[in-house]
Amino acid sequence: MSLFKSDAPAQKVAGSWSGLGAWNLYFLAKFLLAWTGHLNIQILPNLIFAAVLLIPIASPALRRLRTLIAIPVAVALLYQDTWFPPFSRLLAQPGVLNFSFDYIVELLGRFIDWQVCALLLLLCVAYLFLNQWLRLTTLTLLGFAWLGMGNLQWLLPPSVQPQMAGTQTATGGPATSVGEPDDATLNGYLEKFYLNESTRKVEFKEPAVKPPPFDLLVINICSMAWDDLDAVGLRDNPLFSQMDVIFDNFNSATAYSGPAAIRLLRASCGQTSHTQLYKQPADQCLLFDDLRKLGFANELMLNHTGEFDGFLQEVREQGQLPPPALGVVPAGLPRTYVGFDGSPIWRDRDVLSKWWQHRMAEDTPNMALFYNTTSLHDGNRQVQSDGGTQAADYRSRAQVLLDDLNAFLKELEKSGRRVVVAIVPEHGAALHGDRMQIAGMREIPSDSITHVPVGIKLINMGDNAQTQPIHVSEPSSYLAVAEIIARLYADPALSNGQTVDWSKLLTDLPKTPKVSENSGTVVLDYNGKPYVRIKENGGWLPYPQRFK
Repeated sequence: MSLFKSDAPAQKVAGSWSGLGAWNLYFLAKFLLAWTGHLNIQILPNLIFAAVLLIPIASPALRRLRTLIAIPVAVALLYQDTWFPPFSRLLAQPGVLNFSFDYIVELLGRFIDWQVCALLLLLCVAYLFLNQWLRLTTLTLLGFAWLGMGNLQWLLPPSVQPQMAGTQTATGGPATSVGEPDDATLNGYLEKFYLNESTRKVEFKEPAVKPPPFDLLVINICSMAWDDLDAVGLRDNPLFSQMDVIFDNFNSATAYSGPAAIRLLRASCGQTSHTQLYKQPADQCLLFDDLRKLGFANELMLNHTGEFDGFLQEVREQGQLPPPALGVVPAGLPRTYVGFDGSPIWRDRDVLSKWWQHRMAEDTPNMALFYNTTSLHDGNRQVQSDGGTQAADYRSRAQVLLDDLNAFLKELEKSGRRVVVAIVPEHGAALHGDRMQIAGMREIPSDSITHVPVGIKLINMGDNAQTQPIHVSEPSSYLAVAEIIARLYADPALSNGQTVDWSKLLTDLPKTPKVSENSGTVVLDYNGKPYVRIKENGGWLPYPQRFK
């Protein structure tokens, strides 16, 4: 077939092959989006679809019928080629139906990439111009050949034997092989990782000498990752500089609030798969239950109602926690934000200070609080003095939250009580977005979302001469936090006037390789390179580089 159209009469047989016609624009647009990284074109289904469209049909009525059938197929195939999750999984999210109208409009606006729109417009103009002289079907078929040259793996038989050693690395995870891994290798790596993690557990031991009483405050922050703080210029906020311990390479292991909270509440055991999160855990895996056995009174507080997606109920059931200490709606506190679902959100300083007054009135030597805040959640709106709301950008809300936590730490210091504060964010806000998902979308737990700032602060506990935080650089997750808490309780030396032995406290902390998982989606780090599996039982792909 010639690339150029000819005015000479064609042979009868050849003339029946009219080409793809306007469908060329569909496939050429896909090639353009694949080139920019917006699509992951599956060669075989698209090639079959093009072949069906190329079959010559003499009857005009049958050609129209084929077109009517092809349109929904083309739409479905386009969605299949995107990085978006299966449509069935989106429908399985009942909380989406509770989004406010303003938030839905905001989300829809994020799907529009004006640069891509401009490129597609230029493509349409080029198509209308070149279609007068060129056989664009030939270009389309050449495009498939181009893609096929770089994606020949679908023609090859799958590997049977994983290319990995059955040993454990220094980081506590499975060993990796050298070279680009295939699906079997990465599936084997993931299986080995979860097998290793199933054997790991933190032991909460009763010391020979009862340690002085102290309180534990676990502050669980929704939507704060290092990447977000870098984006808004708040990485160097004073809150982090006054921490005693900072985890530089902490992985929250998920991008959803409910699973993240459950993983933190089960920090006493190794990391489990997403499916295992919703199965009955072993009693020794529940962090706050372990603390209860040591004599801690457990309490729960939120700066929101916890109604969205059943968060409060889920946390209580999965973590075996009591109802909120001051009720679901703290009395006497004004709303600061309205959530993306229209629910009230109270200022963190107000809620924490009110709870601390409550705690100071309690006659309990040791108390453990699980506190969850959604002040930074995507779509929150600021409440005005007249009761109305307006959009509140992430930076302003993050600044208020960090200032509130700073002020609360000073309040704890003034009280004279011994307190351990652990700040453990759930996940990031995905402020940037990337080639696989729009800004604010957290369906895929990429490193920019799960790499969160975790810090630990000892207040009024011994002679702490630390002027700068100690940085833990090894890959870590919730198990390391639980281990530090267990060591603090088991060390009776941490009384007033005695020096904190940081070497003893931080040496040989559990290390956890980077593996993150949402429902049906897994991201893991293999030989320093991230790979993603989007669909259940699907193949693995290198995670695309983020837009710069």
